[in-house]
Amino acid sequence: MTSQAVHTRARGNLKQEVAQHVRDLILSGELRPGQRIDQDAVATDLGVSRLPVREALITLETEGLVEAIARRGVYVAQLERDDIRDHYAMYGQLSGIAAGRVATSGDAELLGQLEDIQRQMRATDDAHEHDRLNYAFHQAINRGGASRRLRSVLRLLSQNMPSAFFAQPVEWEWKETAIAEHDEILAALRAGDGDAASAGLVKHFRTTGDQAVRVLERQGFWDTEAASADE
Repeated sequence: MTSQAVHTRARGNLKQEVAQHVRDLILSGELRPGQRIDQDAVATDLGVSRLPVREALITLETEGLVEAIARRGVYVAQLERDDIRDHYAMYGQLSGIAAGRVATSGDAELLGQLEDIQRQMRATDDAHEHDRLNYAFHQAINRGGASRRLRSVLRLLSQNMPSAFFAQPVEWEWKETAIAEHDEILAALRAGDGDAASAGLVKHFRTTGDQAVRVLERQGFWDTEAASADE
């Protein structure tokens, strides 16, 4: 995210923009557990004042991603592998509810939309386009089957995932696995099998959570020598 991208947003969204920027730094492994967050550097990088940075870090502390230590600063929280896995698993369980409803709704237009997205995902080798299409696939299921309350919780959970997951150093074999799992979900939706559609979403996000952990491991996220304790 560039400073220009931030400035083109409404000023009221600055806190959210900064929070997403720092989330991405953490969940991509650029910032690691125990590392102090340089608030001035974040403000300079994004071309904002320190106020939205402070507000964003308060938000991230409530999410468990950072920890404020009195008179020392704000540090990346000591996230464990199961913190990452559990987050994706929770998203999968809740999205599975939406998928189950889509399966029994008989919405042919939505199925056609999902099949078109899947064809495009299979055809592209561009990581960012793959990200966009993957997001569209899951958003379509959530919009089609989730209640207002369920959508709001899914939205909150999605914020704690990297905004460009497929642009991370993931294995291409895993991308093929993700597409195959989408095929399984689509087959269940076509068959009107709500239980299988829900199970497919749970399986898919469990696989994705495992992959997210492997990405962070390759980035040295849990290397003890990587954590910085500077004041």
